[in-house]
Amino acid sequence: MKQYLRLLPAVHELQKDPRFESLKSACDVNSAQLTEFLQRELGNLRQRLLAEETAVEGTVPDFAGQLFKSAETQIKLWQEDRLARVINGTGTVLHTNLGRSRLSDAAIAHAVRTAANYSNLEYRLMEGKRGSRHDIIEELLVEATGAEAAMVVNNNAAAVFLILSALAKQREVIVSRGQLVEIGGSFRVSSIMEESGAQLVEVGTTNKTHLFDYEDAVNEETAMIMKVHTSNFKMIGFTEAVETEVLARLTEKHRDLLFYEDLGSGALYDFKKHGIGDEPLVREVIESGVDLVSFSGDKLLGGPQAGLIAGKKDLIDQLKKHQLARVLRVDKMTLAALEETLKSYSSGPERVAELPTVRDIIRSASDIKIQAQSFINLLQENPNKYQIEIQESTSQIGGGTMPGVEIPTFIAAIVHDSLSADQLAMRLRQAKPAIVSRIQEEKVCIDFRTIADSEMDELLAGFLASESQV
Repeated sequence: MKQYLRLLPAVHELQKDPRFESLKSACDVNSAQLTEFLQRELGNLRQRLLAEETAVEGTVPDFAGQLFKSAETQIKLWQEDRLARVINGTGTVLHTNLGRSRLSDAAIAHAVRTAANYSNLEYRLMEGKRGSRHDIIEELLVEATGAEAAMVVNNNAAAVFLILSALAKQREVIVSRGQLVEIGGSFRVSSIMEESGAQLVEVGTTNKTHLFDYEDAVNEETAMIMKVHTSNFKMIGFTEAVETEVLARLTEKHRDLLFYEDLGSGALYDFKKHGIGDEPLVREVIESGVDLVSFSGDKLLGGPQAGLIAGKKDLIDQLKKHQLARVLRVDKMTLAALEETLKSYSSGPERVAELPTVRDIIRSASDIKIQAQSFINLLQENPNKYQIEIQESTSQIGGGTMPGVEIPTFIAAIVHDSLSADQLAMRLRQAKPAIVSRIQEEKVCIDFRTIADSEMDELLAGFLASESQV
């Protein structure tokens, strides 16, 4: 192969080739970009020839043509969206790897309007003076939670960090050992506390923490009792924890001792009335006597990624003035989407049920079965090698939310005549848009709890395209 190295065209020769201008126009790139791709592909081809890892056709191979073809392929891959749309066929509503909550149409529209125009992000229109972005959603959050005041940062981990840094730095914070959870990406509550400057005081045991454990740990250096809601795991058996109301009464006995509860997910809608989980409402936690509570915007709330903090006004005011508040602030599009999401909660149960997250969690199994049957009918109208049937199954909430809760659902269980389940699942992930499924008992399964009606045609097209590749 090495004898062909001298036949490789120089970059300046490729630039003079008519195919250079043609490819530049077809791929909508400039000369510098195309030259860079050609140089890269030329280097790759040279390495393959040296390693004798490529086939050479003809006595005088058309290396230039090969380079233009491979450069075109790489340009098209480069131009594809890195953050690509996905059809979620897993049935996991708050799928962390797939972006968690889908926003409502109203939230999307408001975010787009805000992105496309100037806005009063930090400007008071009536006074013609500088304003604060905290004002945009505080009233709505107060209304939804019943708190005295509220604010927003970029996620709940940031909310925890801000609260501990601003209110407990270099002082002690008491936490039950059973609540020192690890959240996504190996981030731990204990590590966040350490970074904040707060001094962690562990009490109780992994499975049992009593009121006297907290009482014995309180001293002059104690700034806060922190309760971490175990929203991403469930401990059963010989366990005991101190209820929020009891801890609130304990902190009331000690002047300047704060009580903060990290809810993690945080629900403004009562899923319990549908028999789904036992997540407390944020309003209920506030009414129990906590000083501060924090929770996520993109989990059970059904909005954009954000960390929401609600509680006593004097404490919220301190947090707003802290230097970290600027570091952790959210942008205008997040505020716009969050504003519309919170307005849905203010507009009654019907509007709340229109939020995709809430809608998907409370969907009835019978409605899902009808949708699954509709897909099967569509697929069977086209010649293919699929064997498909409807099966009863369960969906998960996901996102570290409501651990152990499984919701009855129906899935389409699919087998291909000549593809394994893994092979078919891979081809579906390569569809446009990508289709993510789950595999059970060597069958590709689509849970329609997380499939929107508007996605049905694309889902069908993905399966038919995967079939045509065989």
